[in-house]
Amino acid sequence: MNPKVDDYLLRITSWQDELSLLRNILLECGLTEELKWGVPCYVFESSNIILLQNFKAYCAIGFLKGALLQDTKGLLKKLGEHTQGGRVLPFTNTKEIVKQKALIKAYIFEAIELEKAGLKITTSAAAIELPEELEHQFKKNAAFKKAFYQLTPGKQRAYLIHFTGAKQSATRTSRIEKYTPQILCGKGFYDCTCGLSKKMPICDGSHKFAR
Repeated sequence: MNPKVDDYLLRITSWQDELSLLRNILLECGLTEELKWGVPCYVFESSNIILLQNFKAYCAIGFLKGALLQDTKGLLKKLGEHTQGGRVLPFTNTKEIVKQKALIKAYIFEAIELEKAGLKITTSAAAIELPEELEHQFKKNAAFKKAFYQLTPGKQRAYLIHFTGAKQSATRTSRIEKYTPQILCGKGFYDCTCGLSKKMPICDGSHKFAR
C-alpha cells in the first residue's frame, strides 16, 4: 500500500469506505499503487491502467482503456461526449461492491490482459472542429501552428477540448494564449501536472513549468 493513497483516503469527505474496499480489490489483483493526478492510480509494468475516482453521485473504478473492455453486461459508463478510451465502473455503496467483487476482478484482469497485449486507444482530433480563435492564432504564428500539429493526436484533442469548452470568444482566445508557450515546447495539456494540485502547469518558454 502506498502511504500517499492512505493520506488521500483520509482527506476525502465522501465514499471513503467504498473506495477503501475497491482499493483492496485492486491490490489483490497485483497492481502497483501510486498517486497521480491527485487520485489513486494502479499500474501494471509501468503503465497506468486504472484510477480510483470520487464523484459527487458515486465513486468508481476508472479504466483508462475501458472502451476496449468487452463489458457484456453494459456496466461501464462513459464520462462526457469527448471521452474516447476511458470508462468507469460506478458504485454507490459497500454492499454492491462486496456482492460484485468477482465481477470487478474480472474487469480488472481483462484490463491487465489488454495491457499485456499492447492494445491502444486510437484518438483523433479531427472530430473536434477548430475554433476560429485557434485558426486566427495559426495565421499569426506559423511556428505555433507547426508545433500544434507536431503534437500527437491525443494531445491535440486534449487542447481542443479545453479551448472549445469556453463559451465566450475572449475566453477561448485567453486559453489559447495561455497554453501557446507550452505547445511551442511540445508539451501536452496534461504533461508535468502536479498530483496534488488542481492547477495546470504552464510552460514559461524555457522548458520549465510554472504553477
